[in-house]
Parts: sequence; structure tokens; C-alpha cells
Amino acid sequence: MNPFFSLALFVVLFCPVAFAETRQEKGQRLVNECLAALGGDRFLHMKDRLESGRAYSFYREQLNGLAIAKFYTRYLDGVKDTSRTLAVEERQYYGKKEESSVLFAQNGAYELTFRGARPLPEERFQRYKETTLRDVLYILRIRLKEPGMIFDAKGADVLSNRPIETVDIVDSHNEVTTVYFDQTTKLPLRQVFIRRDPVTREKHEEITEYSKFRDIGGGVQWPFAVHRERNGEKIYEMFSDSGESNRGADNERFHLPTSVKVLKPGI
Repeated sequence: MNPFFSLALFVVLFCPVAFAETRQEKGQRLVNECLAALGGDRFLHMKDRLESGRAYSFYREQLNGLAIAKFYTRYLDGVKDTSRTLAVEERQYYGKKEESSVLFAQNGAYELTFRGARPLPEERFQRYKETTLRDVLYILRIRLKEPGMIFDAKGADVLSNRPIETVDIVDSHNEVTTVYFDQTTKLPLRQVFIRRDPVTREKHEEITEYSKFRDIGGGVQWPFAVHRERNGEKIYEMFSDSGESNRGADNERFHLPTSVKVLKPGI
């Protein structure tokens, strides 16, 4: 056999196997493609964000509350252990005149009304913290380069008649967030993770769906519709009318006013 023909045959038959992606390499590629679709470096350097729209809460599938809402978010620099410490602060305003608000800081949360500031129960803050730390958009913005972070591609599938790629994002604490990426847009459509009740240790399946991505400034893409479920029941929806990034966050917005009265929990 001609040696040149033999070499060509070897390349055709065996090189594709040799250069095939591993599951982790494919997972990393899919995550990188998603990051690029979200705005790449512009997304990674987003300092703050404002979302305005309508927020709905549900209890046992029934509407439990709705409000005009404005969510101010800013990302924090200098956080060393991003796997356990929040690198974000958020102030959520509700009502036409922003009559009430909730402040989520790094180490606690408060509900603010005309009466004063009431600390939220620790269980609610811890649920917010875990939900944030395991949110794919937060992971891409803050936690992407954490030591021990693994992106494990699970394969292609179809979700709501759309072709998707599924990736398990596993951190150094072995906590898994499963993300479903649109094969066409590369954007995340859904994520799923399991949260354990800190007291009963009961498992809760937390599902978040994202849609209607829009440019919120400088090429940064953000979902204008967010839908959340817990154990198969709808618990929350947010529909944004507008969004902005890097508008310059007011530092005082993320701290309790010195004049505010701090109430005891439950008052």
C-alpha cells in the first residue's frame, strides 16, 4: 500500500477521535459561548444594573402579591471566597411611589417601610443567598474562575420545542446547578438546582426560567422575563419593562440610613 495513502487513511479514521472534546472541554466551550452571547467582557465588567417592571409572587399556584418594582443591583470587588460570600448588593423597591423596599446586603437583609427597618428572618436571607450564589448569570459574572469549578456537558436535548445543550456546573463544594443553553442563541433558558432545608434537610428543587433577553446598555444582554418554581409550583415571576447597566449606583441606596429606626424582628 502506498505509504502516503496509509497516512491519509490514518488521519481520516483516527484523528477525529484524538481531537474529540471531553465532556468538560465541551462544557467549558458552551459556557464560553453563553458568556460571549451575554456580552463577553462587557458583561464581565458590568458594575451595576437597574431593572424596572412588575413582580408577582405565588403561593400554591395562586397569585399572592403583585407590585410595580425597581431592582437596583451592584457588584462588589475584592471578595476572596466567592463560593460562600456574596459579591453583590441589591435593593428592591415596590409600589408606584417606592413605598417599601427590601435591602439585601452581604451579611443580612432588611425590609424598609415608613415604620423603619425590620431585619428579615435569617432563613429567608440564607435562601436568597443560596439562590444568588447558584444563579447561572451570577456564576458567569462572579464565580466563573473559582478554583475547582467544573463544567460537565450532559448532551443535547429539546426543551419547549427548542434544541438545547445541557451543562452541569459543579463548584468546589460539589454543589450542582444544571443549565440548559439554547443551541441557536447560546443563552440560558433554564436552570435547576437542589436546595436542602437547613432544619429538616428536606430537598427542594429550585427551577428558574429566563426569556426575552434584551440589551441593557453597551451590548450587555439580560432577561426581561424570569419565572421561578419550587418543587413544581410557581412561586415568582418578574417582567421587566426596561433595564440599564453601569448607570452609576448610589452608595447610600445599599446601606441603612443613619436616621432609620431598626425594629425588632416580627414587629
